[in-house]
Amino acid sequence: MQLSKERRQELLDEWFSFGTGQLFAVICVVTLILLFIKKSFIEGELAAFEILQERGEMGFFHALSAVQYLTVPLVYAWKFTVTAFILYVGGFMFGYKLTFKDMWRLALAAELVFFIPELIKIAWFLVVNTDPTYQEIGSFYPLSMMNLFDFESLAPRWHYPLKALNLFEVVYWIALAAGVYVISGKQRKNSIIIVATSYVLWFFLWIGFYLIIYK
Repeated sequence: MQLSKERRQELLDEWFSFGTGQLFAVICVVTLILLFIKKSFIEGELAAFEILQERGEMGFFHALSAVQYLTVPLVYAWKFTVTAFILYVGGFMFGYKLTFKDMWRLALAAELVFFIPELIKIAWFLVVNTDPTYQEIGSFYPLSMMNLFDFESLAPRWHYPLKALNLFEVVYWIALAAGVYVISGKQRKNSIIIVATSYVLWFFLWIGFYLIIYK
């Protein structure tokens, strides 16, 4: 199935009418707010952290938090740039004229998917599991493969890969494929193949690389 020029332009106007800089700023600000909530109202309430606070030994964790806050824009800029480049190269290999700018905007818009699991995680520890351990917070990711295992019985090297394999990551792939389909105006099947052989392939290669180098 191929989109008509009129429908394609209509979708482009609906999906990409946002200002790139403005949306990037919104994503960073929302991420900072969610990070602040997690650190202040979830991690900050842990008994271990309260003991360290009483002893005046929280300096390291405050410094680490400050670094996390400051690097949010840099991490996002790097992620969107790498994702855009991978999709750009994937399109080029199939003869699709996908501009790097359009792929960057697509990666930016698709990132909104990942706010959903962050909100679920915050709600989970504020309402359901109100007295978690630090390990429970670190190992929890909604609708991920990690939920099928007991994290305490798993080797630490498997924690990140199992959390990375989650339903929202699949939705992200679908969003990327839909974006390539609309931007290119070509066949839907080919758009899916481009994302599968570029971003999805590199995603699994990265997971494999992580497992190999993890000590």
